[in-house]
Amino acid sequence: MTTFLTVISSLLWWVLYSSMAALVFALIGWSVLRWTERCAVVFNRIYLACLVWTMLGMLLVVGVAAYEGHLHPPYGALLTSGLLRWALVLDMLIGTVLLWRLVPRIDARRIRPGSACMAVAVIMAISFGVATSLA
Repeated sequence: MTTFLTVISSLLWWVLYSSMAALVFALIGWSVLRWTERCAVVFNRIYLACLVWTMLGMLLVVGVAAYEGHLHPPYGALLTSGLLRWALVLDMLIGTVLLWRLVPRIDARRIRPGSACMAVAVIMAISFGVATSLA
């Protein structure tokens, strides 16, 4: 029973933390996409794409951290890991595809792939800057 409650609690915290991060990423992505598309974009779809992207990204990073044995602070060695860098590249590709496929403009056309790449790049630059300043 304790194992079951631990797994349920971990899943709830995973969803909660992913939701909080996705809201911040969606706000950044919304402003970048509005600027690059020169048109309004649908915010709730950006949030959905960022939520799925964040949940998958957290699984990737935790998987790499568990594989390399860096589950506890300090995380400096994890940030210099080559496997984490490849996981982050994969994470950026996933984010670009999710934003491109899930986010429409207000005129019901899909955003351009270049705009999705720009939004993902800005989000990753800000989040990586925050992560390295905290580590």
